[in-house]
Amino acid sequence: MSTRNKQEAICDFPLHSLNEIVFSRNHDLIQENANMDGSSPMGQMSKISSEVSKFYAKQMMLSEEITKAIDDNFIYPHDLDFMVTGTTTCCQIPLGEVLKGGFNTGHGFMREPNDISSAMALAAIIFQSNQNMQHGGQSYPMFDYDLAPYIDKTFQKNINRLKSYSTCYTEEELEALAWKETNRDVYQACEAFIHNCNSMHSRGGGQVPFVSINYGTDTSKAGRLLVKNMLLATKAGLGKGETPIFPIQIFKMKKGINFEPGEPNYDLYQLALETTAKRLFPNFSFIDSTFNCPYYDGTPESEIAYMGCRTRVMANRHGDENSIRRGNLSFTSINLVKIALIAKDECDYFNILDHYINLVIKQLLERFDFQAKKQAKHFPFLYGQHIWKDSENLKPDDEVGEVLKHGTLSVGFIGLAEALVALTGKHHGESKESYQLGYRIVQHMRAKVDEASEKYNLNFSLIATPAEGLSGKFTRNDQKEFGKIPGVTDRSYYTNSFHIPVYYKIKAIDKIKIEGSFHKLCNGGHITYIECDGDVSKNIHALDRLVKAMAQYDIGYGAINHPVDQCGVCGYSGIIDNECPICHNSDENKIGRIRRITGYLVGDMKRWNSAKRAEESERVKHQ
Repeated sequence: MSTRNKQEAICDFPLHSLNEIVFSRNHDLIQENANMDGSSPMGQMSKISSEVSKFYAKQMMLSEEITKAIDDNFIYPHDLDFMVTGTTTCCQIPLGEVLKGGFNTGHGFMREPNDISSAMALAAIIFQSNQNMQHGGQSYPMFDYDLAPYIDKTFQKNINRLKSYSTCYTEEELEALAWKETNRDVYQACEAFIHNCNSMHSRGGGQVPFVSINYGTDTSKAGRLLVKNMLLATKAGLGKGETPIFPIQIFKMKKGINFEPGEPNYDLYQLALETTAKRLFPNFSFIDSTFNCPYYDGTPESEIAYMGCRTRVMANRHGDENSIRRGNLSFTSINLVKIALIAKDECDYFNILDHYINLVIKQLLERFDFQAKKQAKHFPFLYGQHIWKDSENLKPDDEVGEVLKHGTLSVGFIGLAEALVALTGKHHGESKESYQLGYRIVQHMRAKVDEASEKYNLNFSLIATPAEGLSGKFTRNDQKEFGKIPGVTDRSYYTNSFHIPVYYKIKAIDKIKIEGSFHKLCNGGHITYIECDGDVSKNIHALDRLVKAMAQYDIGYGAINHPVDQCGVCGYSGIIDNECPICHNSDENKIGRIRRITGYLVGDMKRWNSAKRAEESERVKHQ
């Protein structure tokens, strides 16, 4: 399309879509992201901007063949509305470095804190500030290691103060008393941090920052104290006992550190199990998995760190191979189901798949070229405060392309299960032959992105897409073309990435075995969930067995789901069926039902789009 024709096409913007937002007529449109209240004033403004920006990007910034592939329902560039801004997706922030040097949010300099309370207050501010620089999430990869020095500072302040008060204590008694007070200080700091993460807003007030913290392997007294109190504060909940939605918490498992009895942080792992049994967090990552272990050299920086939903960034063709100061640049997903519906046979399927993988790689390169031409001054916190790797070498007017090379460009996919049903009649959870074909499909995709990495000298990766709005979008469009095909298009959603369908009855151990084999292929990110029934806090041993099974079968990142409900009348937290067992409240509007939507939690399922609500209602429990 010529520039003139493109500009003329801008006049064809579909105003009816804006009417659906202004008058809140289309719930699925305004609630594509359950983390944002799309009917609120700032939510509406954000959504209107989003729709206009996506239209502009398709008309003015994408190749015609890529726009056609999007319109034909084969591919979907995530966060396309942000393409016009040149933002990247996410970043693993070096909290310790930022705190030590101090930072500037644009309205004055924040000096290095002198205690844990100030350090954690600033940690929340850093999250909020960087959230406005990117369209995805923010994470701290070494939360315990980075904050431990400020606990030591707090201890020193406490013991100095106690010494000034009295000389009647022995040195040992003074230390014990100082650590007791420090423990209290750390708990209060953790409590305040969690409250901040669930109350402060970013992006024009439209949503709370999407944030994650990784911890669990620091064996120092201060590091252990931080993790203990973060778990205890999470377990206690918010002001009325509500389950905290953020930060997404990820407990890093490592043999020799927290895996078995007698290891230094095994008690913290047990507390993590108790906490996830009540609050659904923390999730669990596995440093010893076959694809995470090769990066580990014994240093905290080399430990695997995940972003909330599943994003993983480790390999790097342009520098240190770890997650620190790096993130995903953008990702685009492929509709595996539609390819299966038009393919004549298995060979044809792989030929069509190759065509769309190549198109996605082309689209990611086009987007990267635009991102690379942005200047450092356009992202004053991300680059100006040296959050992103090597950004300290940039001047305000410098283009950012060279430092962006540290990030990843990811090809995603959705609907492996439904694609296999279309191709073979069964999905990979119910047929060994279907599993083998599914494995070859994902293995083939990984090989293609590895080839792209070599060809373009960029960090291409394969991600197991966390489909939220896309889960229903692909399906609705395919239903219009193909009708409702049993096991393929007859539901209102497609199954996320390589997951076994949520409605299929399968033992937990079998689900872990099958899905675990795909984790090593999806080097850009992955997650496996297990659905438990009843009050799991009464059976911590069963949760331990699930986590250990994940480790055994090469899961990189896993989570355990179970019902978490809260009565809005009396505050009871537990399982609520039709009415609260304490005050007998039966008003569904006054019952909060915490559920995991992709990798994060949402406390009000009314914010979920219809496809994800349908998916949640069909989730079966794994025994």
